[in-house]
Amino acid sequence: MKKVVVTGIGSISALGLNTDEFWDGLVNGNSGIKQITRIPLDKHDTTVAAEVDDAFEAVASKYWKKRQLSATTKATRMGLAAAGEAIEDCGADFSTLNGKRIAIIFGISDNSYEDGELDIKPNITLKRMPSAVPAMLAMKHGIQGASFNLSTACASSGYAVALGKQLIQSGMYDMVITGGLSNTVSNVVISGFNQVLAMSVDPDPSKTPRPFTKNRDGFIMGEGCGCIVIESEEHAKARGARIHCELAGVSMTCEAYNMTAPKADGEGMAESMEIALCDAGMSPDDIGYINAHGTSTSLNDLYETMAIKKVFGERAYDIPVSSIKAAIGHTLAAGGALEGIACIKAIETGILPPTVHYSEPDPELDLNYIPNKAIKRDIKAAISNSFGFGGNDSTLIFRKYE
Repeated sequence: MKKVVVTGIGSISALGLNTDEFWDGLVNGNSGIKQITRIPLDKHDTTVAAEVDDAFEAVASKYWKKRQLSATTKATRMGLAAAGEAIEDCGADFSTLNGKRIAIIFGISDNSYEDGELDIKPNITLKRMPSAVPAMLAMKHGIQGASFNLSTACASSGYAVALGKQLIQSGMYDMVITGGLSNTVSNVVISGFNQVLAMSVDPDPSKTPRPFTKNRDGFIMGEGCGCIVIESEEHAKARGARIHCELAGVSMTCEAYNMTAPKADGEGMAESMEIALCDAGMSPDDIGYINAHGTSTSLNDLYETMAIKKVFGERAYDIPVSSIKAAIGHTLAAGGALEGIACIKAIETGILPPTVHYSEPDPELDLNYIPNKAIKRDIKAAISNSFGFGGNDSTLIFRKYE
């Protein structure tokens, strides 16, 4: 089986406008949660979010012409900015590569329009294209393989990365540019998640969200984009690429149970991790860090804790676990990619990011959740979980490249 490696990473988040800023913010225990500025708050129970600073537009302009960007939504521009960094990081000269052997897959949970964005008449058809990011990347770099987006709710970019690995190992492609994006601080999205009682209503951004704690009351919306370039080991080595790590194992499953609730006792979550471990040819003993889905909702945090115990047994109590959603919010379709990048950086640096806002422990949740401050630990491999509405589950396993 072909080994698949990571050669490029890029990110836009509430913590920063590139991966260095994103990672520095995480390991320093910073939070991107602030009072919402983009929409009026008088009709909303939730008043804070992890908004991306408009300064990211300058990053997008670094890689794209103003005329091209004018035909896009803000969400698309976030995706183009993060992809620009990842492609630059991978060091590929696409003029020397076979574009028919390269694919692009992005996860998008909805069209991510801002309120009022569709009232602007020019370029309305292009702005309504959910697949704008992969299409524009393909045209810019002469990439003629499959170019598309997929949507599996909060597991969308996890699915995108997982599918990219499988397409490379099938022999169809040498390289896949993957990722996910989310720009969801809008009236309809905030109202919708409040209706299903999934979001925190705590107005204090220094205290919410608080995954795995006794008084957790839901997640906070986050914006951003993560992009990960993966390719076969032989292709990366042939072009002299710098390799961040190996994408060792993946899973994509559907619990076929409930639109908004996970299977009882974390049964589906455990299965997702077990499948990824099997795909990687690894045992639970090989995992040194778990980047949890960790939404700060009552059921997810309890069931994910139970799932980790089921998969890892007594080792579950020793493995460091954290949810970076406490710092960057729940970025929905971007979560799998951004949280995957956190795993990649943890493997590279030997630093594991904390779960910020961690306060009163829940007696039922008794794992090592890395409270508030990063820890140093050299690890061989890390797991990133993404579990979405509709029962869509994805687990990614990254392993140190040797």
